[in-house]
Amino acid sequence: MEFSSKLIEKAVNEMSQLPGIGKRTALRLVLHLLKQPKEQTGFLSQALLNMRADIKFCESCHNISDTKVCEICANAARNHQTICVVEDIRDVMAIENTGQYKGIYHVLGGKISPIEGVGPSQLNISTLVEKVKYGKVVEIIFALSSTMEGDTTNFYIYKQIAESEIIISTIARGISVGDELEYADEITLGRSILHRVPFEKTFKNN
Repeated sequence: MEFSSKLIEKAVNEMSQLPGIGKRTALRLVLHLLKQPKEQTGFLSQALLNMRADIKFCESCHNISDTKVCEICANAARNHQTICVVEDIRDVMAIENTGQYKGIYHVLGGKISPIEGVGPSQLNISTLVEKVKYGKVVEIIFALSSTMEGDTTNFYIYKQIAESEIIISTIARGISVGDELEYADEITLGRSILHRVPFEKTFKNN
């Protein structure tokens, strides 16, 4: 792709680093920004800079937050005895959009994947185990995607907390095997949360 301006070329190259954005789409976005008033581009640039500088991760659940403790964890009306374990922040948003879940979350930050070099120590697993050991947790809900990596991560955590006297469940498999949680429709995802099943059944029946 030929550019008549090095400034445009650099902007396109940076924009195309975003997931799902190719060079043509990046060029279209850059040219759109070029047509906007300068202050509009300034608002966008400042918003991105502020986000990178000021965004925090909740000290309790590792969700993104503007404060040390996120709004969900700080909400006394939520059920703090039920923890939904998810892979990343997008899954929290997906489940919250269902309006069916009233507990709190624990964001792992990924899944165990030896192929990609991701082990348990690189995920937020130890803090979850600490919550189970020293908190007032009644139920842990596994809400990871139905993939081999997701199932491996579920089983690893299960082995870490199996001796505790809490309910360990997983979302019902209304979510197709291999599907990512964030792409499930809200009705299916909501029903999967409501009709969760004991985690032990998911591997004892295999």
